[in-house]
Amino acid sequence: MELQVGVKALIKDDKGHYLFLKRALPYEGDAKPKWDIPGGRIEPGEPILEALAREIKEETGLNIKGEPRILHAQDILRLTDKHIVRLTFEVQVEPGEIKLDTSDPNGTHHNDYAWVPAEGIKDLYHDRYLVPVLERLDITPNSP
Repeated sequence: MELQVGVKALIKDDKGHYLFLKRALPYEGDAKPKWDIPGGRIEPGEPILEALAREIKEETGLNIKGEPRILHAQDILRLTDKHIVRLTFEVQVEPGEIKLDTSDPNGTHHNDYAWVPAEGIKDLYHDRYLVPVLERLDITPNSP
């Protein structure tokens, strides 16, 4: 089994809306694409916060502002051959235009985005691993 470490960013704007990205393809074993938050794997030797900033920039075109705050650490055991440790941060970003990364030939990146109010998150078809993260912020989403 391979061990990987990933970072995710729960980005909130000044109106209290959260940034969600829609995956271009479903996760393995899912029937349809889910909404998720920006993030990805840490490259060997890359500091955690540098990886977080890089993933946000790659997936949204936005830059981190201020100091990210860690919200949750969890095990992601979606696949039998991978154990992913995910660190999710609450992040502020500088104002800017969202530019989705659609360059992945396998279509694993995102093809849509939405700024969602806390009460609207329950209506999104989102990744189940987001549930404990959102609960830490007193956002009660439906379990997918």
